[in-house]
Amino acid sequence: MGLTKTEIFTEEQNQMAALLKAMAHPARIAILQRILKSNTCICGDLVDELGLAQATISQHLKELKNAGIIQGTIEGVSVCYCIEPKMWKLLQNQLEGFFSSYKGEQNCC
Repeated sequence: MGLTKTEIFTEEQNQMAALLKAMAHPARIAILQRILKSNTCICGDLVDELGLAQATISQHLKELKNAGIIQGTIEGVSVCYCIEPKMWKLLQNQLEGFFSSYKGEQNCC
């Protein structure tokens, strides 16, 4: 039986791709920026600030949470979301390593 596409890549490559895929939507970037700015977030605030429907915001939050980028806690009828610090640091380290591996301009093209 042949290899699945993910099996031919390293665990780090698959993990980075999954995290970046989860972030790869302008609304999700805006949500993350809002969470980072306030260091906490209540879903209703996002609806008012971003101008998207509650269901749309909830779907984007679900994708970010499923990827492990954010975490949420229930407080009464609201769900409060924040950055998941270990995953954020992992992603930061992976991206820093990825971008720093570029050695500068070369006359290749």
